[in-house]
Amino acid sequence: MKYEVLLFDADETLFDFKKSERQAFENSIREFNMDYDENYHLKTYEEINTGIWLEFEKGLITQEKLKVERFRRLSEKLNVPFDPKEFAKSYMKHLANASFLYEDSLELIKNLSKNYRLAIITNGLTDVQSKRIGQSIIAQYFDTIVISEEVKASKPNPEIFEIALSNLNYSDKSKILMIGDSLSSDIKGGINFGIDTCWANFKSLKNSTTLKPTYEISTLMDLLKILN
Repeated sequence: MKYEVLLFDADETLFDFKKSERQAFENSIREFNMDYDENYHLKTYEEINTGIWLEFEKGLITQEKLKVERFRRLSEKLNVPFDPKEFAKSYMKHLANASFLYEDSLELIKNLSKNYRLAIITNGLTDVQSKRIGQSIIAQYFDTIVISEEVKASKPNPEIFEIALSNLNYSDKSKILMIGDSLSSDIKGGINFGIDTCWANFKSLKNSTTLKPTYEISTLMDLLKILN
């Protein structure tokens, strides 16, 4: 067996974060008494949120500041005055309660747990991820769940991978595989750490970067073909 440890990203790899995000964002908008237009409000927020998380990966903004700053920018972009701190509290409350697995996630993880040690490494906020992931039906199959805000390190920084391996008491990098949907955090992080990587490219995106994942899959169950 080539690998012994499988490191998984959480959102958009095992969990349908977009669905969670849509639900939490709509609930927050309505809680602030705005007439919700998904094509306008959600699209605007997604553009801001994607950009600010890229800033975070590059070390340009802290995770603590990110929590509120994205909603300050949203208020400004929408030209609708609201308290970004209060909106952030509302959003994170709703997001923590919105946990949706992809259809094959449970079956895959149950299967893999019989032969591999499993871990999750997620760039996320502790209050949100500890509930969404930690209380999910698949949490029991993971030896450790590492949340970036909690450990003060994030992908693609190798430090968060070091923390995961320390939690697992494991050190052989040649037998570790990182699986995730993000080239800039999961794949780059795995490469930075010196381990094999598997790009979960469920949306058939074009890789226009210089990063070269070891493997690429278009469905979760494709991972079994690689491992077998």
